[in-house]
Amino acid sequence: MDLKSELLKSIWHAFTSLDVEKCGKVSKSQLKVLSHNLHTVLNLPHDPVALEEHFRDDDDGPVSKQGYMPYLNTYILDKVKEGTFDKEKFDDVCWMMTRKKNYLTLPQGSLLSENDSFKLFCLFNLLSEDRYPLLMVAEEAEYLVKKFSVAMSQEWDSRPLEDLLSQDASAREEGLSVWRFLEHLGAGHMLRVPSGEAFSLALNEVFLEMYHGVLKMGYMWKKGHMRRNWTERWFVLKPSSMTYYVSEQLKDQRGAIQLDKTCVVEALPDRDGKRCLLCVKTLNKSYEMSASDQRHKVEWIQALQTALRLLGEGKSSLHKELKLKRRVQRERSQRGRNLSTCSNSSNLSQSDDGYQETDEDRERHNQQIDSIIQLAREQENRRRDAEEEERSRQQEVQRELERQLKEAQMMRDSMQLEMEQKEQEAQQQRRRIEELEETQRRLEAALQEEIQADREEEGAREELQRFLEAEEEKSRQCQLLQEQQRAQRALPPAEEVPGGGGEDEEEVKEEEEREEEEVVEEREEEPSPSSALDCAAQELQDLRESRQRSRKHLEEVQEKLRNASQHVRHWNVQLNRLMTPITPGDRTEHRKTTKQNMCPKKEGALASTEFISKYKSRAGSPPPEPQGLDKHTDTVSKSEGSDDTAKGQS
Repeated sequence: MDLKSELLKSIWHAFTSLDVEKCGKVSKSQLKVLSHNLHTVLNLPHDPVALEEHFRDDDDGPVSKQGYMPYLNTYILDKVKEGTFDKEKFDDVCWMMTRKKNYLTLPQGSLLSENDSFKLFCLFNLLSEDRYPLLMVAEEAEYLVKKFSVAMSQEWDSRPLEDLLSQDASAREEGLSVWRFLEHLGAGHMLRVPSGEAFSLALNEVFLEMYHGVLKMGYMWKKGHMRRNWTERWFVLKPSSMTYYVSEQLKDQRGAIQLDKTCVVEALPDRDGKRCLLCVKTLNKSYEMSASDQRHKVEWIQALQTALRLLGEGKSSLHKELKLKRRVQRERSQRGRNLSTCSNSSNLSQSDDGYQETDEDRERHNQQIDSIIQLAREQENRRRDAEEEERSRQQEVQRELERQLKEAQMMRDSMQLEMEQKEQEAQQQRRRIEELEETQRRLEAALQEEIQADREEEGAREELQRFLEAEEEKSRQCQLLQEQQRAQRALPPAEEVPGGGGEDEEEVKEEEEREEEEVVEEREEEPSPSSALDCAAQELQDLRESRQRSRKHLEEVQEKLRNASQHVRHWNVQLNRLMTPITPGDRTEHRKTTKQNMCPKKEGALASTEFISKYKSRAGSPPPEPQGLDKHTDTVSKSEGSDDTAKGQS
């Protein structure tokens, strides 16, 4: 069916809607309005002079004697070119004109919306016979209803349609008009519909496939040409092009692949983490796409091959070709039935006129009948063979698809299991990293505590060192005072000078008195050796008590340092345990390996001991403690006994 025949069907509906009296005549004013609307919607230049010349008034009245078809063919249909107008908009204009007269309101309880009715009107024109008035035969109605059932994913039930055709003999023999078709389908007489929304979705899918020539549509991943990344797109395949959009709303078109006879479709092996790959190669570019599973990949490859086959045969629509094949098959079946009817009638005539026919004529008629029957049998056998071959091919394709689906399911299950294992390993690694970070924080805190305790111990040792030095100095002072006291006690008394002059004796006495007074004054000014020794002993005792307190403080700090060092060793062991890589195998062997090498150094990571030394150097820890302090403490302790003995003797 060419473009002119398609347009003429919609124009016929619009014309008949203007024929109110059903006499085949329409007023000239209405035809002018119809012609003007057709020129506008078909994007044709409007020629008002030709229109007025064709529809000018004459003495015969407002109806043209020349008819509307000559003008329609000359000024409209012969000038139309495919691709210069929107056919859906053209059909919508014709639908609006005919709906106003024949389909004013939707029947109550109808499953169809106004938009659904328009789409069914377009599909009716596509499948109706090429004779007027336009009717859809029962076989085409059954084909269309089956498409709706498949689109709704439900099993085909032919009983409603068979009941309808058995009740309506005219519909079974001649066909359905568009209004009877809409009435029966909206009332659910031809198909059991679960809901109006489900039927609308199925109708939209069938409308895109049959009316717009969409061979297949769906989501696929497409590899970019510039950034080479994968992006999900909604693809719409037609015999001449393959367009892709951002989403299935078809609002944002991102590009189109123009198909021609040189295009090649190939299946690609899985790579780059993508599965179910296919490629469309044109003269200039190669487009790589990834389907969701193996079944969709096979469907896309078959649809692309169908589009390329239609291009090679010069056909623009798959369903137009299928419609022609169905029509040819119906005509062959009709001819076969007619031949069978003719043979039966010839048999009857032979039985009535048998006495008048000769043996030669009877033999000739029998041969004709046998040839007709043989021809019918051959046609039936060819039809059955073709059906059997098609059924076998479909079964083979179905088995191949099931095998590929099973393989895809197994691969998906294995990948799912592998991903679960990877996820478990990743969770273990995350927990291990968290434990490692927590252990590192604990180790840093323990190292900080150890460094602080080390500094406190160093301060306590320095303080004890000062007390020991002061005590030693004070002990030397006490010893010096004791020696002075012993020296004074051992000094002999002054001897008297033997007899001399009286004056000399008096002078000597005066001199001694002055010396004694000076000594008394000096003794009054300076404390006596015994009191100084007592003061020094008291200070020495105070220093010893302070040294004891300092020593106790040092022991406490040393205990704190030991605890801090123990904490550092504990967290060091934990850090070594966490930094040791975990590999599957015998746990005993793993423990032996762990004891031999607590923290292997891999990929530049620091072992725990290196970490501690580096952390201490960064924190500025003090140098190791002096070793001679304990010896000095023992020396001072030994001197305590001698001081106490000397004090007791004094």
